[in-house]
Amino acid sequence: MQSLVAVAVIELGLVLTPGPNMIYLTSRSISQGRRAGMISLAGVALGFVVYLAAAATGLTALFAAVPEAYHAVKLAGAAYLAWLAWQVVRPGGGSPFEMRPLSSHSARRLFGMGLVTNLLNPKIALLYAALIPQFVDPALGATWWQFLQLGSAQIAVAVAVNGLLVLTAAATAGYLAQHRRILAVQRYVSGSLLGFFAVKMAVGKPA
Repeated sequence: MQSLVAVAVIELGLVLTPGPNMIYLTSRSISQGRRAGMISLAGVALGFVVYLAAAATGLTALFAAVPEAYHAVKLAGAAYLAWLAWQVVRPGGGSPFEMRPLSSHSARRLFGMGLVTNLLNPKIALLYAALIPQFVDPALGATWWQFLQLGSAQIAVAVAVNGLLVLTAAATAGYLAQHRRILAVQRYVSGSLLGFFAVKMAVGKPA
């Protein structure tokens, strides 16, 4: 249960951190409406499932055969979380909720772009390659089943939060344009969470 909660908290910090998924979903929702945003989100969700399937099969065998690979991705994941934390709290940087004109896309293209955006998202790649494996304990049973449980928790948080962003993108964009302090608070809270887990991952002992 503690591992599920930890993964959910990390994902909450990640999903609230501006990245390719958030930028694509919010910009598409603002320019083309909620329906377009939800179709795009369906593509993003499929991308999560693809990563989860790959992690539950390939990574389990890799880490069992080559323990050094586990330590390598552990340090890479910690470094990436630290970098993300800095990107969030550093001065400057645009908001994904900025109004910008975009041409309309078909439902098929919206879904495909959501899928591709997520598959090429470095945050998600490292999440499954270096972060989630930290919470897999061989002593608790089949590692592939633990991957499925932890990945399902991550997907549930990501889809729920992104879905809320899609539904409220236009209203949120207008609100944040007038309340910059709230955006600043979101940045520092997300950055602090990511920084905390970066340190915890770097100094923690693997299972």
